[in-house]
Amino acid sequence: MTERHPHLSRLAVWCLCAPLLWSTHATAQSLRLPNQPSLLRATPNVSNVPVTADFIVALVNSEPVTNSEVRQRMRRVEQQMAQQGAAVPPRDQLAQQVLEQLLSERALLQHATESGIRVDEATLLRAEQSVAAQNQLGLEEFRRRVVAEGVDLNRLRSDLRNQILLQRLQDRELEARVQVSEADIDDYLRAQQRSSDPANLLLNLGHVLLLVPEGATEQQVQAQKVRADEVARRARAGGDFAALATEFSDAAERANGGVLGLRQASRLPELFVTSTQALNVGDIAGPLRSEAGFHVLKVLEKRLAGLPEASVVQTRARHILLRPGPQLTEAAAIERLSQFRQQIAAGQASFEQLAREHSEDGSASGGGDLGWTAAGQFVPEFEEPMNQLRPGEVSQPVVSRFGVHLIRVEERRETALSQREQREQVRALLRDRKAGEALDTLTREVRNRAYVENREPPQP
Repeated sequence: MTERHPHLSRLAVWCLCAPLLWSTHATAQSLRLPNQPSLLRATPNVSNVPVTADFIVALVNSEPVTNSEVRQRMRRVEQQMAQQGAAVPPRDQLAQQVLEQLLSERALLQHATESGIRVDEATLLRAEQSVAAQNQLGLEEFRRRVVAEGVDLNRLRSDLRNQILLQRLQDRELEARVQVSEADIDDYLRAQQRSSDPANLLLNLGHVLLLVPEGATEQQVQAQKVRADEVARRARAGGDFAALATEFSDAAERANGGVLGLRQASRLPELFVTSTQALNVGDIAGPLRSEAGFHVLKVLEKRLAGLPEASVVQTRARHILLRPGPQLTEAAAIERLSQFRQQIAAGQASFEQLAREHSEDGSASGGGDLGWTAAGQFVPEFEEPMNQLRPGEVSQPVVSRFGVHLIRVEERRETALSQREQREQVRALLRDRKAGEALDTLTREVRNRAYVENREPPQP
């Protein structure tokens, strides 16, 4: 279940929603677009699109690109831009931009095929299953809904195949071009430290607000001051700051344990920045008086923008996995896990006991314990719902490419990263940056070698 498929998880946005811009930045998108409950709704209903006469707009090494391909891609681009609130360029301009994308993509696909890169049926099937799982659907239900939305299933599979081809081409061609040395890492760290100034400071603070209403009497103010002193005293004594925020705070972030989140210091009140400027991570500031009331702060994270994080949040979770098959449908697995969840809530069985008796994962013997993990170690369709759980909370049944899961988060902790781990963060950042540059170069090289003949201009 912990196996990762970093490339397949990116495909759905490309194949159904996005303009298929082949770049390392495009591939980093998640499956669902903002405010999109399902990728199926991100696809126009083909049956509602007016039919016009088709014609060839260009040739790439004798392979045609048609006007209908340009129009279909334009609709996907326009839909995505509208969903993101971006301004859509004039249609003639957009048609030309889309045509250029299609020409580059076609040249790259031809280059991949000529280079001997292939995608077999088993790989294509796994890609389909991955897209379906990330939409919390079984494969057959996913296909049924795709067809019901008017999407050509063969076209979907062709798009998936093309994206796998392009990803494999990228992996192979860029491996030799993208190298990050220890000297590169040293240079980056020195440059970031030299360019650091207060404007680049990133702060994550825990915040407890004891509100003082407008027009409060001196007695009311003093009562809140006493409560603020108590919060600060307990926090400095090692008390759980999140619990203190939940108990005492009048601020909106109370429900989140008082965590303000990592943000630029310039976006925080000046009082917060100046009072924590000389503090280290874990230190407490306050009580501080403002017009709103009394504040107690805890420094949760403090670093300069561009430098690697000094710590990482880890999660320890358990799960029960049921694998649908000939003897167990996906719907039956979901129903069975829902019953397990009810038994756990009623105290009729423990999560660990049910995992040992019923889970089909290798972690079953340990009561489903997955150990301590950091972000990115699980497939997205498992990790995302896991991250939404609070310690002690049990999920609803979750569908992944591996089956159906019941998840319980045991605890979370913040762990300091070693110097080696921080350098690996920088290595990954530099590798991504170099990969983007190398990919642009590769695309230009392949496009320049291809014979491109423009015919009729596209008619949007």
